[in-house]
Amino acid sequence: MSEPTEQEIRERAHRLWEQAGKPEGREEAFWRAAEQELRNEDKSDTQRTPDTL
Repeated sequence: MSEPTEQEIRERAHRLWEQAGKPEGREEAFWRAAEQELRNEDKSDTQRTPDTL
């Protein structure tokens, strides 16, 4: 898997924001957390092959 797309990050950040009780003023923090989670998922993907690294 390549870098997460903006849409994937947006959707994950929105879910994280909802789970946190929809606090105001922390958009950037949720964006960064979502981006990091998606990147970490990619690194732990057991289906990775040398072609996908």
